[in-house]
Amino acid sequence: MAKYQKKLEDDIRCPLEYGLAIFGGKWRSRIICVLSANEKLRYSQIRKEMYNITDAVLSATLKDLMEDGIVDRKSYHEIPPRVEYSLTPKGKSVVPILQSICQWSDSFYKEEGQNEMVQCQKCDHRG
Repeated sequence: MAKYQKKLEDDIRCPLEYGLAIFGGKWRSRIICVLSANEKLRYSQIRKEMYNITDAVLSATLKDLMEDGIVDRKSYHEIPPRVEYSLTPKGKSVVPILQSICQWSDSFYKEEGQNEMVQCQKCDHRG
């Protein structure tokens, strides 16, 4: 199995910037949330959960998350071949942070926004 490792950006100056580089952004956080709701998923299952992401962006984002040690990719030598993605222990440790952000955002979004957030159903911060 290939070991993915990405170099840290030279311009990261503080821990917050590191965290946002790892799990910030629309797609990274959504992939982590989708995987947190499932033990493991195949690429097609992730794609289905992500709604409007393109294959190129999903593939690139999964690769980045693997390089950052957030997502693990396991290949099974079967016919047809099977590949599954799951969160690593480092990836699982991000979930409570994202749930806290979701809880904070939910309370203020309701005050400021008119629209319902219908796509995100994976952050269960109420339990």
